[in-house]
Amino acid sequence: MSTQTPDENKGRQRKVYIKTYGCQMNVYDSQRMSDSLDAQGYHMTDSADDADLVLINTCHIREKAAEKLYSDLGRLRKKRRKSGRDITIGVTGCVAQAEGQEIIRREPAVDLVVGPQTYHRLPQILQQVAKGEKVVETEYAVEDKFARLPLPKKDITRQRGASAFLTVQEGCDKFCTFCVVPYTRGAEISRPMAQIIAEAKKLAEAGVRELTLLGQNVNGWHNEGANGRKLKLGDLLYRLAEIDGLQRLRYTTSHPRDMDDALIAAHRDLPMLMPYLHLPVQSGSDRILKAMNRQHTAADYLRLIEKIRTARPDIALSGDFIVGFPGETAADFEATLHLVREVFYASAYSFKYSPRPGTPGAELGEQVVEAVKDERLQALQTLLTRQQQQFQQSRVGLVTPVLIEKPGRHEGQMIGRSPWLVPVAVTTQAPAGATVDVKIEEAKSNSLVGTGLAEVAQEPISFLSLDI
Repeated sequence: MSTQTPDENKGRQRKVYIKTYGCQMNVYDSQRMSDSLDAQGYHMTDSADDADLVLINTCHIREKAAEKLYSDLGRLRKKRRKSGRDITIGVTGCVAQAEGQEIIRREPAVDLVVGPQTYHRLPQILQQVAKGEKVVETEYAVEDKFARLPLPKKDITRQRGASAFLTVQEGCDKFCTFCVVPYTRGAEISRPMAQIIAEAKKLAEAGVRELTLLGQNVNGWHNEGANGRKLKLGDLLYRLAEIDGLQRLRYTTSHPRDMDDALIAAHRDLPMLMPYLHLPVQSGSDRILKAMNRQHTAADYLRLIEKIRTARPDIALSGDFIVGFPGETAADFEATLHLVREVFYASAYSFKYSPRPGTPGAELGEQVVEAVKDERLQALQTLLTRQQQQFQQSRVGLVTPVLIEKPGRHEGQMIGRSPWLVPVAVTTQAPAGATVDVKIEEAKSNSLVGTGLAEVAQEPISFLSLDI
């Protein structure tokens, strides 16, 4: 445990290393923790070896999340003992929220445990730790954590690149029976539009060109606008499209129940809203969807996809699938394969069902045996991989704008992001942050290859008639 006081630390550069597991929201959370700690004199380092503070930002969605955490903590304990240095060790994120005091009980080397709703209190918590206290903060904070977090400095934002995440909504009220999110992230909360716009403007001023809005149920975002009108995610996207400098908008992750007509219209009307949508369905069987508490049918989902494709014919669709949910029969699984064939996904994530402690799904009977889960997952992934390859092959010969992000492995090559989120290796002299017209010449398993033609001029879009 660190025993240095804040006064003793003055005048020396302290370093923090943050290891991040899980979703894009955890990446965003880690960045905001880093921004908060930067104001306290901590500087980011890429290795735990020279860090004064190590934070493990955890995810509780996948199986064996806790086991991975305790393995990391064991290595850190040995590293601290061997080096003889003061290293403060902390656990943040969803496993911290779920296990709380149990983490310190199982691994006494841990100095602090902070849930995702309270990481804005890190500076005060570190002061307590410096006095020799062990701190567990997993209560849902009443105050607005985002309002209390400092915005990142311009130079730090530039170092992070031309693409950025921005959390607009947290928590989930859907209570799917397989999911721990409502228990670790809490009820759905939407950030105020003014707060989101202010942060987005700061990011754009620092050189961010592509902004991805994040939320556990991002299209559940809402605010109250002028004359008491309820604003939804589509309204927010129109407003963000007015910000000078921003060229691209995305959002993730969505729930089919909150994909309303106004949001679909935004895909039709906003050229800077990229033609890519991650819309999880989880299963193609109505019986399994009901057991999952998804509150929609396969036919509902397919009708929604048809409306979205009518509005934006070039959209690339992505999804999530769970195989082997309790009670899933061969016929249920075949219904999932049928839905996948109907939709045609450009990309997708698929997993075997694993019971998450505390969720209703963990208490269900008729658990599917592992061998059957393995067989079904392999069959589903074979189909999804074939669709992904077909989609990427269909891009060959097209000329498309690509946002350049970083140098590639070869001289004269840069890596960029296509409108469909597929990485592109580009032969170009354009710098990171530029948008370049690229002719796609080759499709690889997970990326595209092309030659840059010209930098694309981008003008901000104005929507002056909106009542926002």
